[in-house]
Amino acid sequence: MSKKTHPKPYIPEGRLLSLDFFRGATMFLLIGEFTHLFSYLTQTFPEGSVPYDIFIQFHHYPWHGLHFWDLVQPFFMFIVGVAIPFSVAKRIRLGQTNRELIRHAIQRSILLLILGWALYCINPGRITFRFQNVLAQLSVTYLIAFLIRNKSFRFQLIFSLALLLASDLIYRLFPVQGFNHPFTANENFGTWLDLQYGGADLNGHWVSFNAIPTTAHTIWGVMAGNLLISNKSPMKKFKWLALAGILGIIAGYALDPVTPIIKRIATSSFVIVSGGYSLLVLALSYWLIDIKKSRNWVIFFAVVGMNPLFIYLFAHVGGAGFNLHILKPFTHVLFGWAGTSAENILTATTVWASLWYITWWMYKRKIFIKI
Repeated sequence: MSKKTHPKPYIPEGRLLSLDFFRGATMFLLIGEFTHLFSYLTQTFPEGSVPYDIFIQFHHYPWHGLHFWDLVQPFFMFIVGVAIPFSVAKRIRLGQTNRELIRHAIQRSILLLILGWALYCINPGRITFRFQNVLAQLSVTYLIAFLIRNKSFRFQLIFSLALLLASDLIYRLFPVQGFNHPFTANENFGTWLDLQYGGADLNGHWVSFNAIPTTAHTIWGVMAGNLLISNKSPMKKFKWLALAGILGIIAGYALDPVTPIIKRIATSSFVIVSGGYSLLVLALSYWLIDIKKSRNWVIFFAVVGMNPLFIYLFAHVGGAGFNLHILKPFTHVLFGWAGTSAENILTATTVWASLWYITWWMYKRKIFIKI
């Protein structure tokens, strides 16, 4: 009897599957936020219990400190950088000139900025100038990282650290009364800058200036991508990525007593420690998926990673809510007997699964939306 074989998953040519997994897992978590599942789970258990301590990790830390959820945006900004060398290499193979590459990068950056800004205009239904979300931030970090992609390793490292040092000094030395407390919410340079154009986030404390220090995430991603696309042996690539990640984590936590780890204003210690985690996760993904060839399970996340911008925008502009309205009557019949809390959790999980299924449907039809 012949052994039954299963067809290999379709993977577009030239893609690094570990990168698609990392990007897909990150986006899968981001779209899960729109279902409110993490809030329902946290509210279900009493504060101080083990489940509560686990689920609270899926919420941003209020100010000084670090939860797992604070790493998700740095992951994505880092991943965008990793993809740049692969994308550029593909475009060069297709015959594009350097001028065409730069024009595309500028157009992409402008579109990301417009999309990021436009997301803030949806809920109030009016023009709202805010630029704190991931797409608006990426419009800056992506373009800078792209423009220095061919510089030496030393230049890129020094440039990224110089951005962190400059940002740190601006916060510490900013002279305006009332905004010269660098690490106090709403009393720092970042908030003052946003107040100048009417886009301050006084409740969440996020600031637009984060795009400058977090450019380091995307630059470090480019450096990692250049390493992965090089001729070095796979194990050497893994070791360099893992070592850089561990050093970043140690350095970031070591800086915490001097410059506190605060995601909401992207302090240098936060950028370094989250960059370290990004490098380490990429290293482990690369080792497991591209070196050890453990791939059968990866496609679940990879399908999300192949259409990241589409599913993020779809969920953000109301796709999650739309799916909820469709599914709620059915989940109420199926799960209503379990109580409000359980019904909310199961309904949110169903909506999350429906968002994933959209990416699976697109993947099966080889639909990949890019900008």
